[in-house]
Amino acid sequence: MSYTLEVNAESWEREVLQSDILTVVDFWHESCPWCIMLNPIFEEVAKEYKNRVKFVRFNVLKSPENREIAIKNGVMGTPTIAFYCSGRYLGSIVGFIPKDHLKHIIEDFMSRYKECVRQSTKLE
Repeated sequence: MSYTLEVNAESWEREVLQSDILTVVDFWHESCPWCIMLNPIFEEVAKEYKNRVKFVRFNVLKSPENREIAIKNGVMGTPTIAFYCSGRYLGSIVGFIPKDHLKHIIEDFMSRYKECVRQSTKLE
């Protein structure tokens, strides 16, 4: 069972930008050795945070549309782990990171997410 969701250009807005919980996006591709090393760590962390944080994987080279989204989101290298709150970009980390470091960063962004929700108001 996978705890991560594969997202592409078609589902990007629905799964990431319209998500109502903290969303962690792994921008990756299959020719990236560091991405391949990060995959099992990303999956383990996703399992540990299930139902609290949404984890998605986005293959930047799968299509020209995917590549365009990666470029628009400032992805300059892979792997890039990016954090989104209610469609807003919070920050990112580029390169391979160990599991404990990733968890520490997620905890930090979870606290930022609470602040993000408190500050956001619906436009009417």
